[in-house]
Amino acid sequence: MITPWWPLVALAVVQVGDAVMCAKPVAFIRQCLLDVHYPQRLWKLLPPLKVAAAAGLVAGIWFPPLAVLTCAALVAYFVIAVSAHVRVRDFGRNLFLNATGMLAGCTAVLVFVIQAA
Repeated sequence: MITPWWPLVALAVVQVGDAVMCAKPVAFIRQCLLDVHYPQRLWKLLPPLKVAAAAGLVAGIWFPPLAVLTCAALVAYFVIAVSAHVRVRDFGRNLFLNATGMLAGCTAVLVFVIQAA
């Protein structure tokens, strides 16, 4: 069991909130997806992926390898997100606050989980 467990739960809560906002994308998420040219036909995949990540984080409290895998997958997801913003030269809020901030948070939780596992 990973202790303290709260970093995993906090990141899971963020993922669930993000999934809810992506279900019918709120304005800033819709604009972000459009800006990076993410295909609209794939938007519907985002909420289940984010809910699955939240579930993996919570289950990872009791099964640390799953926590490591889920955190590593989230880091990869946000590396791709940052790359997508850089590719289209979107150097505004979506890159620096959202994608980079989430990359930093997911990386911090990954480092914590590796040390705690």
